[in-house]
Amino acid sequence: MITANDIFNIQSENDFKTMAFKVFNYQFENNSVYRSFCDLLYIHPSDITSIKDIPFLPIQFFKSHRVLSSSKPIEKIFSSSGTTGSVTSKHYVTDLSIYENSFQKGFEQFYGNIKDYVILALLPSYLEREGSSLIYMAEVLIKQSKHKESGFYLNNLTELKDLLIKLESEGKKTLLMGVSFALLDLVEQYQFQLKNTIVMETGGMKGRRKELIRAELHNTLKEGFGVSTIHSEYGMTELLSQAYSKGHGIFNCAPWMQVLTRDTEDALAIQDYGKSGGINIIDLANINSCAFIATQDLGRTHPNGTFEVMGRFDHSDIRGCNLMVL
Repeated sequence: MITANDIFNIQSENDFKTMAFKVFNYQFENNSVYRSFCDLLYIHPSDITSIKDIPFLPIQFFKSHRVLSSSKPIEKIFSSSGTTGSVTSKHYVTDLSIYENSFQKGFEQFYGNIKDYVILALLPSYLEREGSSLIYMAEVLIKQSKHKESGFYLNNLTELKDLLIKLESEGKKTLLMGVSFALLDLVEQYQFQLKNTIVMETGGMKGRRKELIRAELHNTLKEGFGVSTIHSEYGMTELLSQAYSKGHGIFNCAPWMQVLTRDTEDALAIQDYGKSGGINIIDLANINSCAFIATQDLGRTHPNGTFEVMGRFDHSDIRGCNLMVL
């Protein structure tokens, strides 16, 4: 039996590989959708000698199937954003405590104690719909921050501007987490010189504006907020873990998450570092759904475990949680 402690106590690359093989074997036996996918590829656990041998389930399966490795009751269904009438991804979560553990431990690894921050969430498009895993995460972080100023913001940009200036004058550490178009709306109306605030974009124009390449977006936000770097969060409905960038579009993963890239012409071939290809994600927190996912994003990995997101496959539908970049 694999427990949350096993996943969140990974200390080394060897620990990660050992746990990845265990999770693969478990999901091969207990996830009917993933098992069928592996069977169609004629891949059996006895064939797996390296992480690169593990099959990665195309992310589209979360739109058409219940991707589950657990028979426990479903506690929450997270769903992706989508245009009216479009089919959205659904992530059936049977243990919310694993998700909470994942985003809390991940946040603390990169940013320290949540209680040290005033957390301001400028996520209007997410707040306007049901089932957002990002809203769930932000809600818990806001509660744990223990600062009375922490909270969500919808369209009340003047109130948010006043609060940011007040927090700055008081020298309070602040995290402003926002969807890209809303952060742009804010700096188009007001200019800041923030010294104690981390500005973190969570991607996506949501069809509200034309897509910008990441460098263009970040330059505009850096100028508007008066900060030297823009941070980014990389997550999606189908994952229970996030990667974070503290600037320049270079993302780091928590110890229980890894990113590989696949050849764009051969989906089963994992590439070497430095080559651009389709992003494959191992998220061991996804023990109860599928931990091995082939996304529709393009990127490249580096030998130190970091990665960059470079764009999306031309034929994939635009998803709200990803920023289109070149």
